[in-house]
Amino acid sequence: MLDGLADYGYWGLLLASFLAATILPFSSEVVFAALIAAGMDLWTSIIYATVGNAMGGATCYYLGRLGKTQWLERWFKIKPEKIGKTIQWLHGKGAMMGFFGFMPAVGDAMIVALGFMRANVSVVMISMTMGKFLRYLLIGFGTDKILSWF
Repeated sequence: MLDGLADYGYWGLLLASFLAATILPFSSEVVFAALIAAGMDLWTSIIYATVGNAMGGATCYYLGRLGKTQWLERWFKIKPEKIGKTIQWLHGKGAMMGFFGFMPAVGDAMIVALGFMRANVSVVMISMTMGKFLRYLLIGFGTDKILSWF
């Protein structure tokens, strides 16, 4: 499926990045690297990946904001204990923790927990987008550098 999304260029990357930022087990790095290797523009790829990933993160935030842990457990297999632990850990740290939403495994739960806590949506979205942008910036330039060796 990942290879198929790369066939759709930037729009496939946007979709892959969106899916990767939701609580679904998905990775956008393969599509991202494939597009860079295929000669697509690096900065445009970074922007599309960031926008898709930020939209997926916003989806996680608003799922948490609904406050229905039963839905999260039933449909997305996030245990209420994991959300509870994440909320306890985030308590007092603030909405700026959205920056770390790019982290594998805990990032999605962190964004869901920030939504559940009703953290400031503007601060969460800005800090989360900055973190996701920096992640794709590093992956993009790293991939470009590695490809230049060949």
